Amino acid sequence: MKLIATDSRTYRLLPLRFMRMNSKSERDILLTSDTGEYLHITDAQLQALSHYEVQPQTSFYKDLLARHFIYEPGRHDPLPEMAAQLRSRKDFLFQGPALHLFVVTLRCNHTCQYCQVSRAPLGGSAHDLSQADAWAAVDRLFESNASALTVEFQGGEPLLAFERVRQIVEWVTERNVTEQRDIQFVITTTLHHLTDDILDFAKQHRIQFSTSLDGPASLHNANRPTPSRDSYEKTVRGIEWVREKLGHDAVSALTTLTARSLDQPQAIIDEYVSQGFSSISLRPLSPYGFASKSAHRLDYPIERYLEFYKEALAYLLEINKQGIYLAESYASLLLKNILTPFSSGYVDLRSPAGAGTAALVYNYDGHVYPSDEARMLVEMGENGLRLGTVHQPLRELLASPVMEALLASGVAEALPGCSDCAMVPYCGADPVEHYARQGDPIGHRAFSAFCKKNMGLLKHLFGLLREGDDNVQRVLLSWLNRRSFSDVLYPGYRS
Repeated sequence: MKLIATDSRTYRLLPLRFMRMNSKSERDILLTSDTGEYLHITDAQLQALSHYEVQPQTSFYKDLLARHFIYEPGRHDPLPEMAAQLRSRKDFLFQGPALHLFVVTLRCNHTCQYCQVSRAPLGGSAHDLSQADAWAAVDRLFESNASALTVEFQGGEPLLAFERVRQIVEWVTERNVTEQRDIQFVITTTLHHLTDDILDFAKQHRIQFSTSLDGPASLHNANRPTPSRDSYEKTVRGIEWVREKLGHDAVSALTTLTARSLDQPQAIIDEYVSQGFSSISLRPLSPYGFASKSAHRLDYPIERYLEFYKEALAYLLEINKQGIYLAESYASLLLKNILTPFSSGYVDLRSPAGAGTAALVYNYDGHVYPSDEARMLVEMGENGLRLGTVHQPLRELLASPVMEALLASGVAEALPGCSDCAMVPYCGADPVEHYARQGDPIGHRAFSAFCKKNMGLLKHLFGLLREGDDNVQRVLLSWLNRRSFSDVLYPGYRS
């Protein structure tokens, strides 16, 4: 509920929201402000606050004043401070798209059941990005005013079209001599097609690699089969090869959770520990492309995912307390939104929405999409989220009717079901997922898997921050300070 008062007593209320957390604590109500500050309070304190009965000499009153839940007319103007906090939290609005995904090919040798894109045969080039389209996409890249740009290569398997990857990297590097941007190159790959030549080029241009590792061999090979039935073995060899040539942190991995994965939280985490990773991303299955066609075999209710996540997080916290550093990436992003005055920058957690404004996807056929997920909807026969082609100026793409619709439905603070939610300062709108799942970019939040997931995770993290022991809190805080390069990228890892 959102309260805005016009009473003229000792204090007045600033915009605030509250939510019952259903915990065992007496202070079961979470109070949040527009600037992301929060307090845990009792029912009696909420009643006193809303009836203007909080006494100025109390510590509760001072907390409310300091955290911008109330102000004193004529004595203190909170608006400049709040404006500065909101500016920091929404600083991403001052930059253009920073993540640029080049889908260089749809060709792939895997037959992953949860794959979000249509795979193309290994031979031929009919499903490869043309030189003309690649050159135009590089023009669009530099039309963004973002000072730091991430160029991510995807597929299919982008290493099957490595000559195009090489060409784009060289073009961008040459252009950047005059542009002077901070450029990060990432290749999202299975690592099965690595060569010495590819790794030498990657070393020369400081290219990072992102791969998929779904867990131990039996699980990974079941989720990500290949004709040779050795997907896990080749992936692990690729990880070792990249580290040997480029350094330990030059490769990161992500896991996608199928129904069979949810019974193995400890085994998945143990695999990441044994492979020496410092972060793990426990991603639920996406509602896109081939994944939607296999839903009856692979999918699960979001409630089952939340059960898995809480069990996995408890295990992660325990091994971290034993001295093994392994952070969960999504928790790290949510914690940054909760505990710092800054946004995590993650596309899905932005409001206004990050699709298009933070990321652009240049598809192999020359079409441009506002996110990787929007591109994947094409595989479901849905072209409604296409912005245009790589041969249109960036300003034209960002002024397209699709972007207008996404932005109109992409401000969480103005959406029904979100505007009065206490978690809205830490969450996002994600109109693309709601369009995919519910056929409407706003969607019905009461039935939204996106909302259920974020609500469940946020409430759990608030509980751990408040009720966990000091060691748990120290572990969670440590995840804010040590993150691998994959944690600061945006969604779109689809190797």
